[in-house]
Amino acid sequence: MNTPDIGVLAVQGDVREHLVALERSGARARRVRRPEEVAQVDALVIPGGESSTIDKLVRAFDLQAPLRERIAAGLPVYGSCAGMIMLADRLVDAAPGQQTLGGMDIVVRRNAFGRQVDSFEEDLHIRELGGEPVRAVFIRAPWVEEAGEGVEVLARVEHGPAAGRIVAARQRALLVTSFHPEVTGDHRVHQLFADIVRRHQRERS
Repeated sequence: MNTPDIGVLAVQGDVREHLVALERSGARARRVRRPEEVAQVDALVIPGGESSTIDKLVRAFDLQAPLRERIAAGLPVYGSCAGMIMLADRLVDAAPGQQTLGGMDIVVRRNAFGRQVDSFEEDLHIRELGGEPVRAVFIRAPWVEEAGEGVEVLARVEHGPAAGRIVAARQRALLVTSFHPEVTGDHRVHQLFADIVRRHQRERS
């Protein structure tokens, strides 16, 4: 089985947890912090954190242009929470001057579920991950407000006032979740992403 090289954008957020989850999913994981490192990976994870801070650091470290170029060229990317925001083509309630890397035909609302005190957990049923539900941890999470025709919705909130809101989606080799699978010990989302990367490599070879 092919072992993909998957980078984790290491400017802010749950970097270490994603590195561990990727390694346990059969990938080689490394930190990506410099422009030249963007060209050295087969795929990328953008972790949770504060999306406006990640945006500022990406620009400060001269990462924005190389990341946008590789994403536009088809680089597989998984974004969790703030990573979902960074991959969105459009934002609702963006911070002043906030920019994204884009690539995914979605409109994302920042902090859609409320403040830190409104963080919660819920079981989600995601067909692509098998029969067992996924325990999803939402921390100041966004949701997908609108999804384009080419976007496959993988999961929606199942209960409560936000029921029906999109919290996981895929478009070609781009994958996003509102929640943080790296903190639960359930690595099925990372395994799904590693499989997406392997399939992408086969199609390109």
